Amino acid sequence: MSNIDTKNAALVAYKALDEKMGIDIKVIDIKNVSIIADYFIIASASNSSQIQALCDNVEEELSKIGMTVTHKEGNQTGWVLMDFNDIIVHVFTEEDRNFYNLERIWRDGKLIDVEELNL
Repeated sequence: MSNIDTKNAALVAYKALDEKMGIDIKVIDIKNVSIIADYFIIASASNSSQIQALCDNVEEELSKIGMTVTHKEGNQTGWVLMDFNDIIVHVFTEEDRNFYNLERIWRDGKLIDVEELNL
């Protein structure tokens, strides 16, 4: 990622999710366990409208620091994945998040507290 600090970008994405009332936002540092990204950011939403609002806000806020989504898949009814190269954002309904349980799948990554991103 050229000239963009991924740690700062993860904080921007976290704040964008938090602004739109994302539920149980988690940041997982996966750079030591995978080459696909540095961070996974996972959040839940209570309905499809909120999923859309969360995704729109993340895209808008990350675009302000020069990041664009390179790949987006899913739909607003259960799970949306947005790939920003070194950061991958997942937004789920709570039911789908519990079903797919990415936190368990990526448990070898390091769960990051948002205060650590501010350092």
